[in-house]
Amino acid sequence: MQDNRPLWVPSADAVAKSPIHAFMERCNADFGLSLSGFEDLHAWSVAERENFWSTVWDFCGVKGERGAEVLANGDRMLEARFFPDATLNFAENLLSGRGEGDAIIFRGEDKAEDRWSWDRLRVLVSKLQQAFAARGIGKGDRIAAMMPNMPETVAAMLAAASIGAIWSSCSPDFGEQGVLDRFGQIEPRLFIACDAYWYSGKLQDVGAKVATVAKSLGVPTIIVHYAGDAKAVARATPEASTLEAFVAPYEAREVEFTQLGFSHPLYILFSSGTTGVPKCIVHSAGGTLLQHLKEQRLHCGLQAGEKLFYFTTCGWMMWNWLVSGLASGATLCLFDGSPFAPDGNVLFDYAEAEKFAIFGTSAKYIDAVRKGGLTPRVSHDLSSLRLMTSTGSPLSPEGFTFVYEGIKEDVQLASISGGTDIVSCFVLGNPLQPVWRGEIQGAGLGLAVDVWNDDGKPVRGEKGELVCTKAFPSMPVMFWNDPDGAKYRAAYFDRFDNVWCHGDFAEWTEHGGLVIHGRSDATLNPGGVRIGTAEIYNQVEQMEEVAEALCIGQDWDDDVRVILFVRLAPDVTLTEDLVKAIKTRIRTGASPRHVPAKIIAVADIPRTKSGKIVELAVREVVHGRPVKNQEALANPEALGLFAGLSELKD
Repeated sequence: MQDNRPLWVPSADAVAKSPIHAFMERCNADFGLSLSGFEDLHAWSVAERENFWSTVWDFCGVKGERGAEVLANGDRMLEARFFPDATLNFAENLLSGRGEGDAIIFRGEDKAEDRWSWDRLRVLVSKLQQAFAARGIGKGDRIAAMMPNMPETVAAMLAAASIGAIWSSCSPDFGEQGVLDRFGQIEPRLFIACDAYWYSGKLQDVGAKVATVAKSLGVPTIIVHYAGDAKAVARATPEASTLEAFVAPYEAREVEFTQLGFSHPLYILFSSGTTGVPKCIVHSAGGTLLQHLKEQRLHCGLQAGEKLFYFTTCGWMMWNWLVSGLASGATLCLFDGSPFAPDGNVLFDYAEAEKFAIFGTSAKYIDAVRKGGLTPRVSHDLSSLRLMTSTGSPLSPEGFTFVYEGIKEDVQLASISGGTDIVSCFVLGNPLQPVWRGEIQGAGLGLAVDVWNDDGKPVRGEKGELVCTKAFPSMPVMFWNDPDGAKYRAAYFDRFDNVWCHGDFAEWTEHGGLVIHGRSDATLNPGGVRIGTAEIYNQVEQMEEVAEALCIGQDWDDDVRVILFVRLAPDVTLTEDLVKAIKTRIRTGASPRHVPAKIIAVADIPRTKSGKIVELAVREVVHGRPVKNQEALANPEALGLFAGLSELKD
C-alpha cells in the first residue's frame, strides 16, 4: 500500500533559490514560456531539445564555441549529432577555479589525508600535460590507469583530456586478467598505477600485479606513490618511472587546452563483463560535460564552493560523474578504501568534518549502515547535508525510511539510475518535487524516458522496459573495436526500432516517479509472468536474519522456478522456521507469485567490483554453464558455492 504522505517536501524558499528554478525562469524569459514546475519543464525539454540543450550550455557557462547547429538528424537515434559544429575542451571546463581554495579533499580510510588547492591541481596538470606531449601522446591516444580514488588520478585524467587523449581507469583491486581484459582491448600508449593501497586497514601490495600488467601491455608505466614504495615498484616494472621522476623535467606553466569537437572521445568505460569480455563503451567530451552539468547543476542544485562526495572507485562510472563537479566550482571530497574502516562511522565523520552538501553512495551501503545499528542522525552533525543520492541497485522502501529516521530528517533523498552505458542517469531526483517512499523522483531533463510493454506500447501502473525514445547528448560515441556498430546496435536498439532499450525492468508510479524492479535480463518468469528480483530483495533483506540475498530463475519442468539464495547474519542458521518466515514475508509483502520454490543458505554472494550482485553469473553456474569472465568479480571464488547443489536437483 502506498504511503499517503511524502518523506520530504521542498520548502518554497529552497525552490526559489535553486539553480533549476533560475533555469526555468530563464527559459520562460528567453522563449516566452510559462513553465511553472518540474513536469512542465521536463515536457518542454523533451519537446524542444534544441532550445533546452542550448540553454543548458549557456546557463552552465560551458567554455567553448557552440556553433550554429544544435542537433542534426535528431529523429534518428543512431545518426543524431548534438552541437556538430561546436569545439571545446573538457579539462578546460573542469579546471574552473584558481587560487588556494580547496579543489580536492582526500581521505584514504584513516591512513591518509590531503588537500589540494586549485593552483596545486593546475600545477600537476600542467606538468603531466607537458610530459605526455613529450612522449608523443596526443589526440585519440589512450591512457589507462589502475588507480585509487585520489587527487593524482583526477590530475592525470585532466592532463589527458587537455590534449585530447582518451582516459580509461579501473581500481587497483582488479585482478591481472581483469585489468588486461579491459585495457588490452584499447591498446593504451601509457599505463598509470599506484604502488599500493589500503583496504580495511590492511596494506594491499600491488607491485607484482603492476609489473605483470605493464609487461603484457608493453607500454611505459608511471608509478604513483600512495601507500607503498613507488621507487621499488618502478624498478621492478618494465619501462617504468615514478610520477615524481616523470614530471621532474617540467616547470609549471599555463595549461594549454586543445579545442576539439563536441563528439571527440573522452572516456572509455567498461561493462561489468560478468558473462564475457567487457564491452568498451566510448563517451564523448561534449556529451559527458553537458549531461553532467545538467544533472549536477539542475537536478542536484550544485553550486560553487559546495562539498561534493560520492563513495566510488575509479572502476565505476560514478567516479567520472563525481569529478565533473569541478566544472561547477565545487570541492570534490574523495575517499578510497573500505567505508567501514576503521568502523562504520568513517564516512559520516568525513561528512561532518568537511560539511558535505551532497553525499552520494550505494543502496547496499545504506542497508549496511541500517543493519549495523548506526544512527548518524544522532551521532553526527550533518546540518550542511542537503542531498543524499543512492545508486548501484534499487533502494528499497525501507532504505528510504531509514535515511529519514536514521541519517537525517530534512534531507532530499534522490535514488538515481542510469549507468556506464550513458555515463549518467536516465532517472534521478530534482529539488522541485516531493520524495515518496521507494520512488525515484522522475526522469532526467531532456530525456524522453518511458516504460513500454513487450508490444512497444507505453504503460502506466504496470511493469515494463525502461526506454528512451529520443536521442540525447551522452549516448556513446561508439564501442571500441566495433567498426560497423553491430555490437552497439545489438546492446540497445535490437528490441525496439530507433528506441534505446536500457535493460531495466521499471514502472511509473501514481506520483509520476519510477520504481526500478531490477535488470530485465535477470527478471524471473514463473508461469510466464515477469517478476523483478528487486521486489524480492526489498522484502527479504529487511529481515535482520538475512545479510544479503540473490535470486535467480532455474529452468524446471518446462517452466522456471524461483530460487532464493541467502547469506545469513552471523550466528544465524536456516531453520525450517526461518524458511517459513522468509516465504511469509515475501508472500505478504510482494505476492504469492514471488515466493521462491527453494531457499538455500550460502556463505557468500558474488558481486562486481562496484558491489553489484551478479545474478546472471550465478544462473549460469546453476545451469552448469561456464562463466567466461570471473576476473570482473570482487570475489570470484563465491561462484563455486552455487555449483552442483543437491537442493536444486529435486
